[in-house]
Amino acid sequence: MPISEEKFRNAIKDKHIPVLILDNKWHKLFKRSGSTPEIERLEKELAELLKKQGRLNSDIKGLKKIKGDLMNNIVSSMDETDDMSEKKVSDSKRLINESNDKIEQLEDELLELPREIDNVNKELMIRTMELCYDTLSQNTDEIEGIAEWIHDIRIQLKKNIIKKQEMEFRNADLYTYMHDIFGPDVMELFDLRYEPTLKKTEQKEENKEESKDKKE
Repeated sequence: MPISEEKFRNAIKDKHIPVLILDNKWHKLFKRSGSTPEIERLEKELAELLKKQGRLNSDIKGLKKIKGDLMNNIVSSMDETDDMSEKKVSDSKRLINESNDKIEQLEDELLELPREIDNVNKELMIRTMELCYDTLSQNTDEIEGIAEWIHDIRIQLKKNIIKKQEMEFRNADLYTYMHDIFGPDVMELFDLRYEPTLKKTEQKEENKEESKDKKE
């Protein structure tokens, strides 16, 4: 009994599935089985999520570098007491707080991305497996049909081989009886008359054998 869709999804819920679109073998699958609009949509969605993940990591890294530079500015201005230095320190602190808020916001977004990526990736896996198994099923049906055809042809071929041999034996017996009854002189006259017709079939068989030998 096939597993239900719900049970199947629950079964793979905790399974680790590598990101499919990063696997070259996954892309090669579709050279053999084609693709579907749903698979192409999920592939695009997954690619966008991965780009977003990379962009967020890059933005956080950039903000942390800016924050580090601002902190160095504050340290370097601590020994100075003029108004300009105080304003510089105040601005740096403000920018550091803004950077912290932005980093926290980006990290919150980044925290949700692995779950989203995993969900889309698993959905893509399910649609990929459905397509592949549909293709396997269609191929299996065709294989079975071809196998049945080959089986029938083999039976027919055996029957025709036996029929050919029986007719050859009959011809040989028939000619022997005719030769015994009518004698060689009469048979020679009839051979001259009918031999061209009889030889047509024999010549066809010889040509087939020669052609087969050349191929081999």
